[in-house]
Amino acid sequence: MTVIANTLIVLTIVVGLLFTVVTVIGVLRLPDVYTRAHAASKSATLGVLSILVGTFFHFWLNEGYFSVRILLGILFLFITAPIGGHLMSRAAYFSGVKPTELTVGDDLAEVVERAKKEKQIN
Repeated sequence: MTVIANTLIVLTIVVGLLFTVVTVIGVLRLPDVYTRAHAASKSATLGVLSILVGTFFHFWLNEGYFSVRILLGILFLFITAPIGGHLMSRAAYFSGVKPTELTVGDDLAEVVERAKKEKQIN
């Protein structure tokens, strides 16, 4: 049982490490704040979640300690990290940060224009 448990622990931590490396590469290599925020919020969330799951399995399977705190941390991170990335990207958009020239479309522009027109009417 310990070989299977240790394999599961190492596998989840290595997957988390790989996602974290992808996050670092994405933040360093991607051209603008929007793509960097996407890389940081998505793959960093999966990376940290995988590492926390591996830690949870270690304490549960090897030490015999079922940690509700780690489970709550996993849940909290799973809910808040993507929302935080979305809000940072939205704040960058509304503060006037321009996307790279490689950006194909701007779906939020027409919504912002419509909201500005509604404000002027009211």
